[in-house]
Amino acid sequence: MVIRQAMTRRLFLGCAAGAAAATRLGFAASPDERRLIEEAIPAQALVSPRRRRRLLIFDLNVGYGGHGSIPTANTAFELMGRKTGAFETVISKDPSVFERESLRRFDAVFFNNTVGNLFEDAALRQNLAEFVYGGGGLMGVHGTSVAFTRWPGAVEDWPEFGIMLGARGASHRESTEHVFVKLDDPGHPVNQPFNGADFEYRDEFFRFHEVYSRQRVRVLMSIDTSKTKWDGSQYGHCIRADDDYALAWVRQYGRGRVFYSTIAHNPYVFWDRTMLRFYLAATQFALGDLEAPTIASARLTPAIRAQEKLGWRLGIEAYTFHKHTLFEAIDKTAELGLPFIGGLSFQKVSKDIDKNLEPGLTDSELEAIRLKLDAAGVRMLTYYYHDIPGDEAGCRRVFEFGRKIGIETFMSEPRPEALDTIEKFCDEYDINVALHNHGPDQSPVYWRPEGVLKVCQGRSKRIGACGDVGYWMRAGIDSIEAVRMLGDRLITVQMHDLHDKGPDGYDVPWGTGVGRTGELIAEVQRLGIRPTMFGLEYSRDWFESMPKIAECIAFFNKVSMASVKG
Repeated sequence: MVIRQAMTRRLFLGCAAGAAAATRLGFAASPDERRLIEEAIPAQALVSPRRRRRLLIFDLNVGYGGHGSIPTANTAFELMGRKTGAFETVISKDPSVFERESLRRFDAVFFNNTVGNLFEDAALRQNLAEFVYGGGGLMGVHGTSVAFTRWPGAVEDWPEFGIMLGARGASHRESTEHVFVKLDDPGHPVNQPFNGADFEYRDEFFRFHEVYSRQRVRVLMSIDTSKTKWDGSQYGHCIRADDDYALAWVRQYGRGRVFYSTIAHNPYVFWDRTMLRFYLAATQFALGDLEAPTIASARLTPAIRAQEKLGWRLGIEAYTFHKHTLFEAIDKTAELGLPFIGGLSFQKVSKDIDKNLEPGLTDSELEAIRLKLDAAGVRMLTYYYHDIPGDEAGCRRVFEFGRKIGIETFMSEPRPEALDTIEKFCDEYDINVALHNHGPDQSPVYWRPEGVLKVCQGRSKRIGACGDVGYWMRAGIDSIEAVRMLGDRLITVQMHDLHDKGPDGYDVPWGTGVGRTGELIAEVQRLGIRPTMFGLEYSRDWFESMPKIAECIAFFNKVSMASVKG
């Protein structure tokens, strides 16, 4: 990549140039800048959008004049979306755009170099957090790391925003600092414009401390400190003891796809051909069209990398730890090295929140759950709610709760006559319902795969099966044949291996029982099924099960790595 010539746009912390920049800040670039941008924007999208996409660009600054790159970024994104057909843009400075019904129109929100306390309305902040956690995209560049702080001074005013974004602070050196950039994840889909090659660049690069952590974010690129010389002035605290200076990353916040890059101070960034392709990739990721892994850098293992390639996600079903609170189950899941968990409606939340994980929790209690999951590096993918009601009000209440806790799939055993209403809400909320099987007495309709297929006939693919392998085996059903029969109607799976077939079979570590677990996983792979989660449910030795669960994980990891090599 070519190193751009220096441009005289100075400083960010207490510098006079911020006020000078304010005189040119509008929604769009100048005619000369627009020409440069038009010459540089990509000709086509990296992937075809799955549907019409809308990106909200919010560029308000409060207490700060604003960066000179804001209008060039606005213009670049507007033209890039239009030319590639990947998305359309709406640009706003009006906080009312974060009213819930307004947000529903968008697939992602881009905070374009937003500095200061953008809005203090608690309801609007709640709307934004729920929008992201429920599956919306969030993008930020450069000054967004001090959005929702009281300016000047960057005094924290909304801690969850910084956690969601993955960054706080704005310490930097000169505004055209020369650094060597290392691709930390060269093969990552968002990094594809760089063709796997490190590069050098000039811009104003922020250094982050708390809340940034590789335990929280998937780092795309960072400053190569072995090649970069520290010289010139510094503004703020620019030194980290661990020598880790991330420049861009992706992450997941609930279902929300988050991207941040500090490379956006100078206007020329947005007529740089390679950087525009990088930002197009990031936008298509945030909008939900470019699939890209997000498990945090520090949590990656060879097995998890293999599972990312396969599209497999191994997680703990909360019933495994249902004699503990949800928060304790989250801690145990993290201790086991797993990034995913399934929720359970009849499990207590925590010692401090003496309520079940079910609709009716307050906003502050839901925030505590979000922050607990995020701190542990665990996502809740599924949630068991035994009987989703068939009336519109009751069904919406359950789906609203599912949206707020960021799940992808309900596991449930609703009455068949409720499925018409449920199907409508599946499509509205983009949440699946997987019909769970207990035994013949508890689940007279769903205990056999044929029963699930019958009620799903002609319905949306968002309704299908949650195959509980243990109950299949106890009922005399061949689990491999059941998977084959269900095919793409198998939405999620609860994995077991039993010591014996029949009603008295009990859980044993995977691969040591009669369940042919390896063959079962191989059949899922052969059929091209990508379950919401391979749910590890170990229903034995409730308070001493950790070593056995660890054996199950080791078995799955071994199969995963062999499957990639094969």
